[in-house]
Amino acid sequence: MKTATLIFPHQIYRDLSLIDKTSVVFLIEESLFFKEYNFHKQKIAFHRATMKFYEKHLKISGFKTVYIESKTKLCELDYLFDSFVKKGFRLVNIFNVSDNWLEKKIKNQSKKIKLAWRESQIFINSKDEILDFFKKEKKTFFQTSFYIQERKKRKILIDGKGPVGGEWSFDKMNRKKYPKNLKPPRVKLAEKTAYHIEAKNYVAKYFNKNFGEIHIDYPVTFEGADLWLEEFFRFRFFDFGLYEDAIVEKESFLNHSIISPLLNVGLLSPMDVVKKSIYFGTKNNIPINSIEGFVRQIIGWREFIRGVYLAKGSQERTTNFWRHKRPLPNTFYTGETGMPPIDQTIKKIIKTGYSHHIERLMIMSNFFLLCEINPDHIYQWFMEVYIDSYDWVMVPNVYGMGVYADGGVFSTKPYISGSNYIKKMSDYSSGKWEDVWNGLFWRFMHKNKAVLSKNPRVSLILGNLNRMNDEKLQKHIETADDFLKTLK
Repeated sequence: MKTATLIFPHQIYRDLSLIDKTSVVFLIEESLFFKEYNFHKQKIAFHRATMKFYEKHLKISGFKTVYIESKTKLCELDYLFDSFVKKGFRLVNIFNVSDNWLEKKIKNQSKKIKLAWRESQIFINSKDEILDFFKKEKKTFFQTSFYIQERKKRKILIDGKGPVGGEWSFDKMNRKKYPKNLKPPRVKLAEKTAYHIEAKNYVAKYFNKNFGEIHIDYPVTFEGADLWLEEFFRFRFFDFGLYEDAIVEKESFLNHSIISPLLNVGLLSPMDVVKKSIYFGTKNNIPINSIEGFVRQIIGWREFIRGVYLAKGSQERTTNFWRHKRPLPNTFYTGETGMPPIDQTIKKIIKTGYSHHIERLMIMSNFFLLCEINPDHIYQWFMEVYIDSYDWVMVPNVYGMGVYADGGVFSTKPYISGSNYIKKMSDYSSGKWEDVWNGLFWRFMHKNKAVLSKNPRVSLILGNLNRMNDEKLQKHIETADDFLKTLK
């Protein structure tokens, strides 16, 4: 039987035994990954470089390959599947795509050919394993319960009696501000390869008007990914835990691993990363709060978010709990809002396609929610600007964790704050931006008081609102309204 295997940009798997060697392997720059939105140039280049590397890797390993570029008709699945039928293919092997839209496209366009679905390799849990916890009839899911279950099931950081160190989570230790005179550890950027250079030229030719700058700082081969991870272990892992939530105005990476782009396309295996982190951490006396905090990001949060997406993703993306409809202004792409924490974060993203989780949650998402931006526009922004963005990542993180548009499928409260939290965790200077941020915060609390009063986790803040005199509250509201009028 004439067989094809379809490889999408996020399926760069090391284990070639998973691919039918008698099949023709088609690597496709599918339009959802290249043209659906105004994706960051770094992301387009990253996909191009990793796919061209994988094409050569497969050829050297004896596979017959066909590469389909985004500028051709065949990057659209209807044309591609029609061509399969015309060329006599009877079976197409496809790895689970972890993308509801893409899966629907595949099923809708492939009615004349047989599909053989295989398990995705970018997660620890199989689809059936994850759905055993994320049963669709459940209304809410709790990350801590899932995380502990995963630790126990896989015997990760478990000694004879319980969790290593006596605690399941050391998150309370991981909230230090970055010391003023401490120089962040080095991040050795990936050595440029022929794949980097070719991808940069490709983007300059076909995607020159896309968002962001193009430096291609990330590794695009298996060897490069391994070196990147090793650099993190050697130079940033020790204090990763302490400064996990810290924000520095002029720095993008600090002690973070920056492996999410690599995990999300398959250059690194999540379980392999977990095992290596524990081995290195134990051998080199890395503090337990750093080891556990890093492991939790992978088996606790990454796997959890994927489960939420599978169980509730369609529900989340079609829910607008706050009924926010404000369009997202272009200033959130240029970094010209007049709010230093927002503008500086955006300018860093323009250069790198990256920011760490607290900048995403407590600066960008926090501010989007306070400004009442349409959650669909927020989702699109996150999909466009980050190198590690994919539908399974951004639907739960935006509609759920980020702006609580899903009404609390897994977040127990909206993650919002005034300027005090930003000042506490960062080195941003004081300024007029604080008045605007605080005005937006108290306006939001006042406007949504009836809803928020039902949530015991925000009772303390509501108490402060109730004690605020009318004149002060009105001043906050006026300051916020004046700023919101500028968002056009």
